[in-house]
Order: sequence, then C-alpha cells, then structure tokens
Amino acid sequence: MVIEALGCVLFGGLVGIGVLTIASFVRSQRLESKGQRDHADALAKGAQPASLHPRIHLDRCIGSGSCVRVCPEGDVLAVLDGKATVVNPTSCIGHGECMRACPVDAIELVLGTAKRGVDIPMVASDFQTSVPGLYVVGELGGMGLVYNAMTQAMQCLDSIRAAPPPPTKGVHQLIIVGAGPAGIAAALSAMEAGLDFVVVDQETIGGTVLQYPRHKIVMTRPVDLPLYGRLHVTEVRKEALLDHWHQIIDKTGLSVRTGVRVDQVERGADEVFTLRTSVGAFRAQRVVLALGRRGTPRKLGVPGEGRGKVVYRLIDAEDYAGKSTLVVGGGDAGVEAAISLGEAGAHVHLAHRKRVFDRIKAKNQKRLDEAVEAGRVRLLLEAKVSEIDERTVLLTVEGQPMTLDNDRVIVLIGGVLPTKFLQDAGIEIATFKGELYAPANT
Repeated sequence: MVIEALGCVLFGGLVGIGVLTIASFVRSQRLESKGQRDHADALAKGAQPASLHPRIHLDRCIGSGSCVRVCPEGDVLAVLDGKATVVNPTSCIGHGECMRACPVDAIELVLGTAKRGVDIPMVASDFQTSVPGLYVVGELGGMGLVYNAMTQAMQCLDSIRAAPPPPTKGVHQLIIVGAGPAGIAAALSAMEAGLDFVVVDQETIGGTVLQYPRHKIVMTRPVDLPLYGRLHVTEVRKEALLDHWHQIIDKTGLSVRTGVRVDQVERGADEVFTLRTSVGAFRAQRVVLALGRRGTPRKLGVPGEGRGKVVYRLIDAEDYAGKSTLVVGGGDAGVEAAISLGEAGAHVHLAHRKRVFDRIKAKNQKRLDEAVEAGRVRLLLEAKVSEIDERTVLLTVEGQPMTLDNDRVIVLIGGVLPTKFLQDAGIEIATFKGELYAPANT
C-alpha cells in the first residue's frame, strides 16, 4: 500500500512536471511565432530605431532569453532560432536593461543606423565635451529616457564635485542650462555639494516633457535623487510627472530661473565661461548643457506656414473638437497627436511623406489602424504640403494635387538640433550610424 501510494505520488509529480514543461514549450513557441511575425513586419517596413538601441553579437549570444524578459517595453526583443533578435526596433527607447541582463555580454548599445544617422555632441566618460569645463547630458546627448537622462546628469556632477572649481567673486562655480529631468538632477547634486550654481531655462520647469500632449504616458523607472530621495515612478502621465518635478522643487528649495534664453556660450582665455542670455550675461567656471534635442521645431518651408493656424506641438486635443485639422508627421508624435485629436472630435487628416510608418511603435501602429478603421483619422500617404491658405491646405498626395478644407495645421516632423549653437561654443559633433555609444555606465 505504501509503495503504491509512493508510486502514485511519484507518477503524479512526473505528470505535473511534464505538464509544466509542455506548457512552457507551448508558450515559448507562441512567443517565437509572434517574434517572427513582428520581425517580418519590421523588415517589410524598413523599420528603424529612433535612437539608442541594442546590437546583438550573435557569435556570443546563447539564447538565454534574459534580455527578452527584462525589457520594460515587452516586445523589442525575441529569441528566434536560438538567438536574441531585435524584432520591434521602433519600440526601443534605450532603457539598456537588456545589455545589463545578458549573461555573456553579447549586447551593446548603439546610436543610429547605416540608413538613419544620429548627430550627437562628442563627450568623454564624465560627459565633458571637447571644450574643457563644458558638459552635455540628457536628451541632447542621446539619452531621452527620463531615468537615463537623470542618471547621466548625476554621474556628470559626481565628476565636477570630485574636483570643484574654487569659489571666485563674481563668477558662479556652475551654470546648468535646462530644467528638465537632467537639469533638475544635476542641480540637486550641485545643491547637495554646496556649489555656487544657477539653473536657467528658456521656458519653465519640465523640459521636453512640456511639449507632450495632455495625458501622454511617459515611461521611466525609479531613481534616487540627492536631497529628495527615491522618485518612484514607472509608467506615468505627463501631468503627474510634472507634478513630481514641482514636488521635488518644493521639498528641496531648488531655485530655477525660468524665461531665460541662452544665446551663446563662450570660454574666455581665463577659462571662465560667459553665457549671453535674454536677460544679460552670466559667468561661470563650469557649464552643464541639459537641453532637449528638439532645439527649434523643424518647419515645412512652404508658403503660408507663418499663419496663426499653424503650430508645432499639441497641448490639448479638446481645443480642436469640430475643427478640420491636418497633422503632418510620420513619427510617434504625429501619430499619437492624430489619434488624440480624432478621439476628441476633430476632423483629422494625417499626412505622411512615406507609404508606410517605419518609425512608430507597434502599439501606435495598432491604435492608428483602429482609428482609421473607425473613421476618426484619414490617412494621406506619400503626401507633401505645398501651400497653406487661410481656409485650405494644398498638397500633393501620391503624385496628385489635392486641396483640403482646413482650420488648423499641426506640424510634428521633429526638431532641428541646435548645431550652430553647439559649434559656436566649440563643441565637436559626430554622426553615429550604428556605432557603440558608451560615454558612461548608464
């Protein structure tokens, strides 16, 4: 009886293990099939990653799947034929978790591709540029993710704090340009170190996040900030993230001079920087540029673009309800804006210069398909705006002229990197076309 009972238990255990093994195998097969479909779709579209993304050395990869499991976006990577593969390049926003999780160091982070280069200011491991004492951190340096931008800024300040310039009358030890995530993190580090510093921003607190539409979801991860503690946010809406910035400022007493536009940064023979701004000159021994990459919005360059109905960001979609609105752009910003406008009751056309959307996240493609099918968004592909009139917009769509009745135009075709501003300051800029990007351990 005892032996029979033990046999039943053993048999039941083996069956249970077998069921779990089969379930695990079926799940892995399903995931691989989905990965294959995503990969084929990405190849067909010629999809390109937006910025920082993983490159996998297949000769080292052992197909453990650890990189797939840790990816916060969930579907960037898949194991295909025993090797990790980037199957959704447009979904990657440079978390870098895959690189850190790989047990055999088969993954590195690179910027740009051979097809789509990315211009980046050259920096050393402490984020110092080719100009001694002048640093670049955050989105301007290729780190758009909130966590990565803030981590970079704190690493940069660690270097400055380790060898701070001596206090000098009439000269700040440090000026931080930009009050977005990177600028705030840098400022808190400087404040904790007791440095004489100033933070300036041409707009107000928030940086690039301010440009996002209402209720946009922002992905980040928890980070420990000097004088504040743990900022515990992961997936958060724009408004909530901005509230966090103001809570940080209220708690720490950090002071930010807003409405100050920096026009020029110049290093003198005395190794002191002079910043020419909209409110006068500032002098400092060290300067940290924590600016966004948008610089100024890229424009269409067509007649009538100067009309008041043309804007370069969407703040509140509900303001457009009932309006005939043309959105110009083929990236995530343009697609998300068109979807939001359609949901708010605007009459939306989305004009894209290509035949396919090769730079948007898979989830945005799905949402766009649904909006088009429901009639909330009308697509104009292979489209180019030629002129903007008071009540109409003239376009060429698939080689044919079209006149569109129109109340509003929203142009979301990216921004122009402040290249001249950087070069005038003496900063070297390089174009990355899939090269390794590792200025620091972010």
